[in-house]
Amino acid sequence: MIPVSDAKMMEELNYVAELIKTEVNVKELQVVTAEDSSVKLVKRIKPNFKTLGKKYGKQMKEIAAAVGALSQDEISSIERNGQITLPLPSGEVLVELADVEIATEDMPGWLVANEGALTIALDIEVSEELRQEGVARELVNRIQNIRKSSGFEITDKIAVEIERMDEISTAVETFKEYISSQVLATSLTLTDKIENATELDFEDYVVKVKVTKK
Repeated sequence: MIPVSDAKMMEELNYVAELIKTEVNVKELQVVTAEDSSVKLVKRIKPNFKTLGKKYGKQMKEIAAAVGALSQDEISSIERNGQITLPLPSGEVLVELADVEIATEDMPGWLVANEGALTIALDIEVSEELRQEGVARELVNRIQNIRKSSGFEITDKIAVEIERMDEISTAVETFKEYISSQVLATSLTLTDKIENATELDFEDYVVKVKVTKK
């Protein structure tokens, strides 16, 4: 999920949404306004003493207190407008976006990162369906590597045998059509025993896969 501050940024991100999803392997990308976000991001703000010290050295204590007391709406205003005017006992000061450091807190089930005015919230909870799809995508990648190392042509049809294992069998059966279409397999079978197969290391287990040109 990407909260944005204006319509132009939303339009630009939506334009390349499919590319982003493909490149970073995410299932869904939501570009929303900060107000409409179903995930309420909590932001922290603190003064950038290096820049503020040069401008308002004698008022730094007042500025630090005022910045620390800013509300979430006021922090969003700085991100949106690039500045904010702080009414201090010693007089008004203009604080710009470069004069503060804004960070977003992680939330349960989400990781959050930000750089400048851009914030990204990533849902890190993996359902069983997503886990199975991840296994299927990884199998496609590994089978493509076997094709390449075997010297097959891009258009060559293949038959694929995969060792039957609890860790991957459901994923293979569920995403059989997807895997077959991606690797140009005319047949894809789960087999209890495979001879002369390639062993693929999936960190927690090793699975045997045999690829034959048809």
